Amino acid sequence: MAQMNLLQAINNALDIAMGNDSRVVVFGEDVGHFGGVFRATAKLQDKYGKARCFNSPLTEQGIIGFANGLAAQGMRPVAEIQFADYIFPAFDQIVNESAKFRYRSGNEFDVGGLTIRTPYGGGIAGGHYHSQSPEAYFTQTPGLKVVVPRNPKEAKGLLLASIRDDNPVIFFEPKRIYRASVGEVPEEDYEIPLSQADVVQQGSDITLLGWGAQMELIENAAKRAAADGISCEIIDLRTLLPWDVATVANSVVKTGRLLISHEAPLTGGFAGEIAATIQDQCFLHLESPIARVCGLDTPYPLSLEREHMANEHKIYEAIKASVNF
Repeated sequence: MAQMNLLQAINNALDIAMGNDSRVVVFGEDVGHFGGVFRATAKLQDKYGKARCFNSPLTEQGIIGFANGLAAQGMRPVAEIQFADYIFPAFDQIVNESAKFRYRSGNEFDVGGLTIRTPYGGGIAGGHYHSQSPEAYFTQTPGLKVVVPRNPKEAKGLLLASIRDDNPVIFFEPKRIYRASVGEVPEEDYEIPLSQADVVQQGSDITLLGWGAQMELIENAAKRAAADGISCEIIDLRTLLPWDVATVANSVVKTGRLLISHEAPLTGGFAGEIAATIQDQCFLHLESPIARVCGLDTPYPLSLEREHMANEHKIYEAIKASVNF
């Protein structure tokens, strides 16, 4: 075990993946010698050379188009989009090419070796264009997998699993905790299975569900609720597409209540899909309406960032309201 922050864990996962498989190549804007804007790929070019870790032109559509081509030829490209806010120029390549490549050919060829890494989320005073959480845009696209880690240990295991998965994966990295989240991480090679949620804490009164950096806020709110005698079960969804319905449903059958929290705005957020599925499967077990604590339905603000975010205070109040319904 070694102490790593989330960035170091991602770098370590990339190092292991590149060392074990010569088909793994890493590229994106400033990814080469510079190591990317957050230094997630630092020293990889020095170790593996410019043919396997290199800079791309400043064109997101070109990055993913090139990655699709590499993956179609049997490579395992790990393409970085510098900020998730800038993934939209590549939207067509991702949803119309990456996701459908296997199906339009009747599985004669595919781009299943593709992994797209991108930092998402707010809390860094980044304003409109460096704070968005666009994960829900991709969850309506069959053929993709969408993964979000909550801490360094999870990040390493989930990223290694994503790179080795035979389906295109979008790996959203919570940049607010890149350096703030530090923990014990196994130094050896390991994988955390995709599409398996993690029950972080057992409880009996309410199920709290989230992913990524939101998990820290959920855990803090649960501690405050515990002081009021409320027992919270906490689940990290980990993979949003395809998501682990069974683990969440089993928990809600036990607790009778569900609160979902994410950074993205409420309307059209993935919490709505979860709520619809769980009320369909667990309707007769519910003791209160399914609650959602999410970002506000406004463009992401700069000066009012704290008011916009789904913070632990809002989650705590929603927990009390649900239990006292």
